[in-house]
Amino acid sequence: MCYNSTISRIGFIEPQTGTSPVPMDCSYPSSYIKFLGTAGTRFVVSKQIRASGGIWLFLNGIHLHLDPGPGALVKSIQSNLNPQDLSAIILSHRHLDHSNDVNIMIEAMTNGGTNCKGTLFCPQDALNNDPVVFEYIRNYVKTIEILREGARYRIGERVTPMAKESNIFSPSASPRESNITVPFALEFDVPVRNVHGSVQAYGMRFFSSEGTIGYIGDTRFFEGLIDAYKRVEILIVNAVVEHQMPGVDHICVKDAITLIKGVSPKLAILTHFGLSMINAQPDIIAEKIAKDIQINTIAAKDGMEIQIEKDGWLR
Repeated sequence: MCYNSTISRIGFIEPQTGTSPVPMDCSYPSSYIKFLGTAGTRFVVSKQIRASGGIWLFLNGIHLHLDPGPGALVKSIQSNLNPQDLSAIILSHRHLDHSNDVNIMIEAMTNGGTNCKGTLFCPQDALNNDPVVFEYIRNYVKTIEILREGARYRIGERVTPMAKESNIFSPSASPRESNITVPFALEFDVPVRNVHGSVQAYGMRFFSSEGTIGYIGDTRFFEGLIDAYKRVEILIVNAVVEHQMPGVDHICVKDAITLIKGVSPKLAILTHFGLSMINAQPDIIAEKIAKDIQINTIAAKDGMEIQIEKDGWLR
């Protein structure tokens, strides 16, 4: 089902346990974004009013898990997503609702540490004193990259199967496949450091072949956010509180409207809801935002999947 004619190549799939696709080969099927949870704040997470498994992305043939909070592994398995397909795990910051399952997801990605692979991207303070990533687990991943403002990163390697060709030296032999290996299948950057209490926190922009996807992450609103995420086609906003609260470094509805208007994406997705947002009904808030500013805006739901066709609807 398409959201509307202006973004007719995005499909919105309602949660259905056990029906999500699991691309297992290199044929590079359509990209997608899967919300394994939409909970924000310790109160919603600890009561599991909403799930808190983070976001699974499949872009340019690369699987990555963003902010694996409590229940990330369970929600992945329930969604028929195979952690061993992952090429990367990304922590935007060290708070538990974003990092709780990072260690078990690394174990699952590496088959219990028996297959050293993948990259962990995280802030430095996720590894320092009182680390959220255990030291013994760090040996399971091939590399660990530290997130920094202004840095650009590369993930994975894509092998694109080409058409089978005849063996010119032995015409009677079976056809062979010709593969072209394209290194660094997906790139992303950290355009600006967020303002979120005392922790190192970052958002990021993913540069897929379908277009650019921006993930704001947890932060207080500041003017630099708009310039940092200009020209993204999909903008994911952690709209945690309905109204701004003193001393709380989170985006409220008013901030989200300012941000979405300034960035002007083709699609804005609200997620990571605190209790005040849930009580105010995110669907109703998103519908009102879309109507008021004439930019497609939706509220994420647990298990929601957004499919992006590989013919490049964002171009």
